[in-house]
Amino acid sequence: MFGNFLYYIIVLLIYSTYQPAPEPEFSGTRSALLLCLLSALFFVITWWRFNRFARQIGQYSLSRQDDLFQIIVTRQSILAIILYAIDIYLLQIGNFFNHWWIFKNIPTLEALVFLFLFIVYLSMIWICGYPLFVKIYRNPVSMKSYVISNISFSIPVVLPWLVLSITADLIQILPFEAPRRILMSDAGQIAYFMFFLVAIAVAGPFFMQKFWGCRPLRHGVTRFRIESLCKTAGMEYKDILIWPLFEGRMITAGVMGLIRRFRYVLVTPALLQHLAPDELDAVIFHETGHIKKHHLFYYLIFFAGYLVVTLTVMDLMSYAIVYTEAAWGSPGNSSGTQYAAITAIGFSLMMIGIFILYFRYLFGYFMRNFERQADLFAFEMMRTARPLISTFVKITQTSGQSPDRPNWHHFSITERIDFLRKIEADPSLSARHHQKIKKSMAAYFVCLLLAGLMGWEIHYSSTGDMLGRKVLKVAVFNQMKTDGNNPELYQLLGDIYLSEKNYPRTIEAYEQAIQLSPENAQVLNNLAWLYATCEDSAFKNPQKALDLARRAAALSREPYIMDTLAESYYANNDMENALAAAIQALANASGNRAYYQQQVEKFQAAAHKITEAERPLSR
Repeated sequence: MFGNFLYYIIVLLIYSTYQPAPEPEFSGTRSALLLCLLSALFFVITWWRFNRFARQIGQYSLSRQDDLFQIIVTRQSILAIILYAIDIYLLQIGNFFNHWWIFKNIPTLEALVFLFLFIVYLSMIWICGYPLFVKIYRNPVSMKSYVISNISFSIPVVLPWLVLSITADLIQILPFEAPRRILMSDAGQIAYFMFFLVAIAVAGPFFMQKFWGCRPLRHGVTRFRIESLCKTAGMEYKDILIWPLFEGRMITAGVMGLIRRFRYVLVTPALLQHLAPDELDAVIFHETGHIKKHHLFYYLIFFAGYLVVTLTVMDLMSYAIVYTEAAWGSPGNSSGTQYAAITAIGFSLMMIGIFILYFRYLFGYFMRNFERQADLFAFEMMRTARPLISTFVKITQTSGQSPDRPNWHHFSITERIDFLRKIEADPSLSARHHQKIKKSMAAYFVCLLLAGLMGWEIHYSSTGDMLGRKVLKVAVFNQMKTDGNNPELYQLLGDIYLSEKNYPRTIEAYEQAIQLSPENAQVLNNLAWLYATCEDSAFKNPQKALDLARRAAALSREPYIMDTLAESYYANNDMENALAAAIQALANASGNRAYYQQQVEKFQAAAHKITEAERPLSR
């Protein structure tokens, strides 16, 4: 079931990275028809796979039946993701909503429609697999409860995204400029994300337990026992709740909530029914171990870390994509629309790959070892692992779950039992595992810091400017292969070289641009500015600066051109004309007037200084 968390986030990534084409490939009617046909085909394939397995089920052991059932569910879930991507990228069904005001102004509503479509695909899998689920796991839950429990268990994972997105949409449509301006900035987006991540992590459990339909465990011997165990472990909580997952027939428990005010202990009726008192103690101590070892706080850190890693990798990917396009152009004879689709698909695949690597493997590594650490906490509190071991055995016997089947967030039951038996024989292994987690977390924080520093360098320091210039330079050279007489390309190349302070190449590029377009006032102005103000005296040439600036001013009286003319006169010690040109620049300026006023004052001061120097000494 935890795998559904990954599926939901992957489909949100697919949706969020899609860039709609200006002209859809299919008409609305054809897209709708193809959507229905593909959905029907998916249902038929899913039904056929489960029914084929049902006819062969007698050939396999119970543990093998569990393995094969999970394989079919996983494969069909992946097929559902592929079908979902086809709906978005090929059928472009998002075009259905383009003409609706509410969807255009609140894009999250459109995303919810697409998410509902994916839930429909998953529901097809659960409906087709329901008869086998009941038979293999000996769980007489109704089909309705089976499907709803699968949906409700995983839906809360999209709660942070939903709150973030809806709030952002409302900020965009409300008539308040300041929040929009903050949200448009990089720092504002990061602060916004972190604020809601913390807020949801703190208060989210309250809404989740309401969504799941949990109810307080009534007062009695069992509640008193759990309360005593939590007190012994030193864990405070808001309430102890009955968790009606799969009509309460699943043997499981949980603790959620970073702070006491919103922390809940969850137990299913099946757990209370099947476990002996000491086994219940072991399970509760295991769950409190997650709190005492700060695992929920670490989970929050991992989600924030994903933001850091994603932003850094996205910057690198963006540079790589632009660089590739600049160096080699779009693939084949692709049109702009086709190339945009190819780029969007490639970007989506890379983002999904990063997500899977981060959560499936990195986060999964820590989750498995946190679960083992929680097992050790139960062992340390009870001084024995036998009750927890017998609980695992009982779960296997009553649920039909294969004890040898691992998953991305838990070790297999067999592995957990074997480790607990080793701990019984050698308790020093417990300290070694705690040390392993400390070292792993330290390594993670170091890597996260390095990723953050890299992202900062790319986004906010000169490194990002350098990469941008390199990509732009490659694009210019690539374009020159087919358009070598374009003066604008040489002008752009000159601008790049100037920003790099490569003055010989700057002059060469600007002169080539002037040769191709002698009346380009901007290029004349830029080269004049270089000759007049260059910090390297070897490249200063006041006379050339003045000649070029006069030609530019004859073509345009823009304030920046008049300012260059003033600087050129200044470089030639002609303060009178420098001041006149500066005054003209200020008069023509509609913006940045403070700069032009400073220029006037500078030339006035220089002219006054010369006048004072030329005044004869009094006798």
